[in-house]
Amino acid sequence: MEYPPKRPAVPTFSVISGAQVKRVLADREDVIVELISATYRLHHAGGTVNPPSYFLRFPDRPDARIIALPAAVGGEAGADGIKWISSFPGNVQHGIPRASAVLVLNDPKTGYPYACLESSVISAVRTAASAALAADWLSRDRGRAKRVGFIGTGLIARYIHTYLAGTGWEFDSVGIHDVSAEHGAGFRDYLQGAGGAGEFVLHDSAESLIRSSDLLVFATVAGSPYIHTSEWFSHNPLVLNVSLRDLSPEIILGSANFLDDIEHCLKANTSPHLAEQQTGNREFVTGTLADVMHGAVRVPENRPVIFSPFGLGVLDIAVGKYVWDELHSSGELLVIDEFFAELRRYG
Repeated sequence: MEYPPKRPAVPTFSVISGAQVKRVLADREDVIVELISATYRLHHAGGTVNPPSYFLRFPDRPDARIIALPAAVGGEAGADGIKWISSFPGNVQHGIPRASAVLVLNDPKTGYPYACLESSVISAVRTAASAALAADWLSRDRGRAKRVGFIGTGLIARYIHTYLAGTGWEFDSVGIHDVSAEHGAGFRDYLQGAGGAGEFVLHDSAESLIRSSDLLVFATVAGSPYIHTSEWFSHNPLVLNVSLRDLSPEIILGSANFLDDIEHCLKANTSPHLAEQQTGNREFVTGTLADVMHGAVRVPENRPVIFSPFGLGVLDIAVGKYVWDELHSSGELLVIDEFFAELRRYG
C-alpha cells in the first residue's frame, strides 16, 4: 500500500447544454439503441443500482410533479448520477414543452459531481430507443407492423417515430390521434416535412386509430385509464404503452404483458399496477423485455402484446455518460472554473 495514500483527484465540473446533447445524439439511432440494449442486459444481470423513483407532488398543482431518478451503471464505462425531471402539463397551453430535466453525473471514486446535462432530450432519446428496441424484439415472431398509430403527439411521440424510422421500420400508414386537433395536425405536418414515407391519417377517435393500427404508441399525459374496450384490440396489435396509464386493467389482463422492470412498473397506479390491485397477483405479467432478449420467454401471436416501460434511471445515466464521453474526447466540454471552492479541510 502506498503511504500516505494518494489523494484522489477532484474532477472538473462541466455544464452540457441541450444544443450539445442534440448534436451528439443526432442520427445515432442504431448506436443508442445498442447502448440501451446493453444497459438492459447489464440491469438483468444485476450490474446496476436502480432504486425507486421519488415523486415530488404539489397539493395546489395536482397534475404537476417532479421526479428524481437516482441510478448507477456498472461495467467498464460505469457512471453514477441522478435525473431530475419535471412534468407540468399546463406548459403546453403556453406553447412550451411539458417536461424539463437535468442530469447530474457523479465521479465513482470521489462522489463529486462532474457534469450537469440538459436532459429533456436525453430522456426522450432513451425512451424512444427503449421503445424501438422493444418493438424489434417483441415483433420478431409476429412480423413487423406496416400500420403504426400514435395516440399523443408531443416530444416523446416525435422521438419514437424518429427512432423507429432510424432503425429500419417502414410503414404504409401512420395514424395520428390527439385530444387536441391542432396538435394532431401539427404532428402530421411535422412527419410530412420530415420526409416520412406512407400515408398520414388523422383520426378523430382513439377507437378508429386503434382498430386500424398493428403497432400502437401511447405517448400521452393521461393520469388514469380512459380506454376500456378490449374488443378494440381484437386484431392483436403490438402496443408500446409508454405513457403507462391509458389502458384499463381489463385490457392489460387480456394481453401478454412485458415490462422493463417488474418492481418499478407495478407502482404509482400505472395500468399494470391497477391490474395487480384488481387481481391481487402478478400472473398477468408475461416477463420483461430482457427475458425476451435472453430467450427465456416467447412472445405469443394470438393476443395483444403490451410493453410497459416505467423508465429506468440507468438508461438516462448510460446515455448521459455517452454524451459526456463524446464531448470530452472532442474537447468541447464547457468547464466551470473553481466550481468546487472549498477543497482544504482547514481552509
